[in-house]
Amino acid sequence: MEQVNIQSTTYTTHTSFWWNTLKRHGELIAALISGILIAFTWFMEGSFTSSTASTLYIIAFIVGGFAKAKEGIVDSIADKDVNVELLMIIAAVGAGSIGYWTEGAILIFIFALSGALETYTLNKSERELESLMEIQPETATILENGSERTVSASTLSIGDLLLIRPGERVPADGIIIKGQTSVDQSAITGESLPVTKQIDEEVYAGTLNISGHLTVKMTKRSEDTVFQKIIALVQEAQDQKAPSQLFIEKLEGWYVKSVLLIAALLMVLPHYALGWTWDETIYRAMVFLVVASPCALVASIMPATLSAISAGARTGILFKGGVHLEQLGTMKAIALDKTGTLTEGSPVVTDVFTRDDIKKDFFIKSIASIERQSTHPLGKAIVNYAGNLDWYEPDQMMDYSGWGVEAKLAETTWRVGKLEFFRDVNGFNTFKEQYELLQRSGKTIVLASDNNGIAGMIALKDKVRVESNAMVKALQKRGIEPVMLTGDSEQTAKAIAEEVGIKTYYANCLPEDKVKRIKELKMQYGTVGMIGDGINDAPALAVSDVGIAMGQGTDVALESADVVLMKNDLGKLTRAVSISNRLNLIVKQNVVFSISIILILIASNFFQFLTLPLGVIGHEGSTILVILNGLRLLK
Repeated sequence: MEQVNIQSTTYTTHTSFWWNTLKRHGELIAALISGILIAFTWFMEGSFTSSTASTLYIIAFIVGGFAKAKEGIVDSIADKDVNVELLMIIAAVGAGSIGYWTEGAILIFIFALSGALETYTLNKSERELESLMEIQPETATILENGSERTVSASTLSIGDLLLIRPGERVPADGIIIKGQTSVDQSAITGESLPVTKQIDEEVYAGTLNISGHLTVKMTKRSEDTVFQKIIALVQEAQDQKAPSQLFIEKLEGWYVKSVLLIAALLMVLPHYALGWTWDETIYRAMVFLVVASPCALVASIMPATLSAISAGARTGILFKGGVHLEQLGTMKAIALDKTGTLTEGSPVVTDVFTRDDIKKDFFIKSIASIERQSTHPLGKAIVNYAGNLDWYEPDQMMDYSGWGVEAKLAETTWRVGKLEFFRDVNGFNTFKEQYELLQRSGKTIVLASDNNGIAGMIALKDKVRVESNAMVKALQKRGIEPVMLTGDSEQTAKAIAEEVGIKTYYANCLPEDKVKRIKELKMQYGTVGMIGDGINDAPALAVSDVGIAMGQGTDVALESADVVLMKNDLGKLTRAVSISNRLNLIVKQNVVFSISIILILIASNFFQFLTLPLGVIGHEGSTILVILNGLRLLK
């Protein structure tokens, strides 16, 4: 009984494999069978009667052309318009009707082959999406009251504790509460090397736990995970068409009607106007029908666009559609948010100064002990700088919102905050010169006082990303002007702008100010991009021609943007621009090449230089070449 089940399962697996192969490569298989049948008939034509040869060619017609004929008829009925597929079927049947069965069959074969290549491009993009979906675990192990239970990943809830063993994929976004490991998160961020993860660090659904046992607390619903956002963005991108593609599709119906009308006239007029024989007149009309078809022009854009979207998705750059992909390469200026974009988004301590009678270690320990109670980013930065200490326990904590905090340590009353909090405190003059110097360099200064006056000060700065300077130079080299927009003060904005090499910047920008600046830049430069990560950046992202969001930004920013850099790596911005430039170049090459071939073939046919076989090869060969040229973007 067990043997029967194994054989049944094996049979089902093989059947499923061949059925999936047939579905995925059906057009290509049909085209190859058609080509083999044509070659066999042509080589053996002397051994067959003319009716037998014609029958074999007709079978080749049906095998190779069925899919395209069906597509053409269905689309024509749905759109109430003629299309390229119908035009090619008419041309092939017309060639056969005047005795050129071989040429008609070859036309069908090459047309079917070019269609199969285009379908391959579409399938390639779908497989990119399928490969993403396949790495999402279907089950998860949760911990409840000390026991383990395996459940469907779709039933998980925020707050669940997940056990993730070495070699298992993370089933949901969450925070590590126990364990340490290396994680392969290339599927999410594009990083080629594993990343070390420790307690309190975030892990993403779909990433691979390599070495350690982890306990992870789930923090996001399955539909809100970074992984699901990637899938949704890729699907959205595949459904949107570039402006050039939409233009070609609008042109297609008008063009096909014109070709059919001209072909009908060519079947009559040359006989009377130029004295051609009826055979020559009809023959030339059929050749015109073949060579004037815009197959190559129609295939110039979509395969290339899908290839570019797939290539971007593999490296952590998500384009929400072809329109944004095209526009990215035409940018003349790009506005950049400062915090979280050009900088890391979290301040770090850079300088510590104390009064002569106070030791630095004691000063830092005292201030950090007070700031441990605070949720302010500056307070957290000071605590992180202090490290793990045997903390003092402050008493009588008083929070003065917008100013600072006051607390008592032993018999000493400490104040910690900004300069305005210390107007009635002595001792600032000792630090005044250094304070002004640090302020000019764009640093934020936290002052602290004890019972004897100002005890010291701590300077902090939002650290500039390592890749920011190189990214700015790369943009400038490409002729794209970087402009910084920030809500920070003039001094801070100036310091950061100088550090990364940006000449134009605007400080003290509220969300509405950023929108105003984007509109001004659009009037000055034309096509303008915007890159940011926060809620306050969302309006500017929406009003720009191309909105670009950092992948770890807010949900609002991600939804407002047209392009998402999944890993917070600004270097990917220049990579995205490069992909866009390559796409635009390849599209131009394809369009110019396809139009040139059509014009040359039409002229050659009119002057009676061109035979139907050469017309078929020239026309369909050009279609295959533009598709292959577009597929280069997959690399």
